[in-house]
Amino acid sequence: MAKDKASSSNPMDPIVALCKRRGFIFQSSEIYGGYNGFFDFGPLGAELKKNLKDAWWKDMVHRRDDIEGLDSSIIMSPKIWVASGHVGGFSDPMVDCKASKMRYRADQLFFAPVVVAGETIGYVSTLEDADMQAQAEQKADKLKRKAGAQGELEPIVLKDYTEADPSEYPLIPSPATGEPGSLTAPRDFNLMFETKVGALSDNSATAYLRPETAQGIFANYKNVVDTGRVKIPFGIAQIGKAFRNEITPRNFIFRSREFEQMEIEYFIAPDADWQGCHREWIDRCLEWLVSIGLPTEMLGEDVHPQEKLSHYSRGTTDITFQFPFGEQELWGIACRGNFDLTQHQEHSGKSMEIFDEASKSKFVPHVVEPSLGVDRLLLAILTAAYAEDEIGGEKRSLLKFHPRVAPYKVAVLPLVKNKPELVEFAQALYKKLQRKYNVFWDQSGAIGRRYRRQDEIGTPWCVTIDFDTIEKDGKFTLRDRDTTEQTRIDEAELFAMLDTQLH
Repeated sequence: MAKDKASSSNPMDPIVALCKRRGFIFQSSEIYGGYNGFFDFGPLGAELKKNLKDAWWKDMVHRRDDIEGLDSSIIMSPKIWVASGHVGGFSDPMVDCKASKMRYRADQLFFAPVVVAGETIGYVSTLEDADMQAQAEQKADKLKRKAGAQGELEPIVLKDYTEADPSEYPLIPSPATGEPGSLTAPRDFNLMFETKVGALSDNSATAYLRPETAQGIFANYKNVVDTGRVKIPFGIAQIGKAFRNEITPRNFIFRSREFEQMEIEYFIAPDADWQGCHREWIDRCLEWLVSIGLPTEMLGEDVHPQEKLSHYSRGTTDITFQFPFGEQELWGIACRGNFDLTQHQEHSGKSMEIFDEASKSKFVPHVVEPSLGVDRLLLAILTAAYAEDEIGGEKRSLLKFHPRVAPYKVAVLPLVKNKPELVEFAQALYKKLQRKYNVFWDQSGAIGRRYRRQDEIGTPWCVTIDFDTIEKDGKFTLRDRDTTEQTRIDEAELFAMLDTQLH
């Protein structure tokens, strides 16, 4: 976020408040007290989300000759999830607090022994957070004072709960109560949502809401090969909903139980330069994020160490983003080898080989997978765009969206609403703009107040129709959201500018 934002006990508070106030995001089932881990997108949120998906699809599918699109079903044969390994091993480590009944992901619960002058006087714990090191150190200092321990406090070295020795479980305090002895040992918690398909309700009817969109691509891989006239290397892209029964959904829409993914499976030959292809995709993804408004300085790369890679991964790099709650994964680019296609070949009995004309050989391709969460991207866009400043002695909050993804592109504002000829001119321009763009009409209130409303929802430009428009040359005032600069412009110049800025 911009440095001039007002301070808050929680840096997410201004964004969350604006999202509710202006109709971007609502808590799901709010009238019944909300439903944790689920969110609804209001009028502006729906537009912003659609614009992000449209921009991704246009740039990653329409503007490339080597990528085809797909839209697979959310519920698929449960055999797919057996083959992919999800039924047997798609889980997170969970730990319970027996006193408070709270549940935590064990790898998001951190602890450390508090050592003074070589003696362990107790333990501290904290939940994963951008400030967790400082919080742990404060708790350690408090524990030292409470115990009356003399000597130097040794550095606090945090580890996640999955790294705890069983002998330490009774000693580590619960984040909920601050008291040791109530945390259970970690255990696997399957993240897939189960459902039933058909008239029966026994185990034969068990199916799953997909936890990722990738398997729909792998299951349809041969269909695309046989019908799409593709050749190696090529990709299949998909945008769709996925569902994970997260133990602790958190940080607004960053980690939720229902979310949307934009994924590409890019198929390459087994002997191709996979590292070079991987690097090309990382660079392309970074370039695209910057093109829709994310500042370069807020983006980073996190290369997964060899020992932390998934069993099928040859290499994985996450593009990270500086969220208000710390640097977190935004876009994962993984080299999955040929694990998925080989698994489906073995379990289905159907060949997943492709014939490569160039090498005159058949093989099961390997895959590079760029996978991006729409909701997480939307939160990053909101974070980067949100700013506060002062105009004419008056504070304003605004969203500096890139014009391409802004919910409304232009607001048309007649200077006054009681002059029919002025309103008529403005309405005619509004209708012409409406044929090509999502535009906003506002004739109520002082013009300055109307500008502020548009600034806060991220509309890049306001067009004001005034008396000079109808009495002189037909030009109107174009106001820029970020600079507040105003210029006189005519209709042809306006449409030319929009065509340049929005495509």
